[in-house]
Amino acid sequence: MPASSLLPDAYRADVETLWNYHHMEHSLRPVDVGIGLGSHDLGVATYAAELFHQRIFPLIVFTGANAPTTIARFPRGEAVHYREHAIELDVPSEAILTETEATNTGQNITLTRQLLTTKNITVRSAALISRPYQQRRAYATAKKLWPELDIICASRPLPLDEYINSIGDADRVINMLVGDTQRIAEYPKLGYAIPQNIPPHVNDAFNRLVTLGYTTRLI
Repeated sequence: MPASSLLPDAYRADVETLWNYHHMEHSLRPVDVGIGLGSHDLGVATYAAELFHQRIFPLIVFTGANAPTTIARFPRGEAVHYREHAIELDVPSEAILTETEATNTGQNITLTRQLLTTKNITVRSAALISRPYQQRRAYATAKKLWPELDIICASRPLPLDEYINSIGDADRVINMLVGDTQRIAEYPKLGYAIPQNIPPHVNDAFNRLVTLGYTTRLI
């Protein structure tokens, strides 16, 4: 049974509302570096390779150690597996740097910046490549921690159902969407990110999904 068929019509609209909210709708343009944010989604590395071949950037940094949700899939670390996958997709190894210590999005940004500084690589613009529902949080985090960086956000251009099928677990995707929406509200209060507007219809969709029990990724 396709994973998307597990998304009941009764709350499909709320899931789609959060899905659309987290897309920043940035247009692709050439930048200095692509930063692939580690996660359980190997599609991040796939899309980074695609953009490299489209000459959107000449250099990729894959960043990520492991989270409890990724260690079984990527036992050598997210960035390492991403790098290996990109090389399989014909990205030259010399065009890839790996940052292997980050365990959250803030560390993805700060440790990537440190790595580039150590390598004497000047970066003024970057494409943050992430899971589709991580775009807004990645943007808000990067603008807090690296405010002078010119940022575009990018993810595989998949519709919601196709993305769920690629992951194979509708509940996981919904829980992550709900968790990231909460983080958009809460992280600026903690100094982790810049504020983002949350329209009332997005907040209502979030609350309804929480009531339905999608709470495993709440903080």
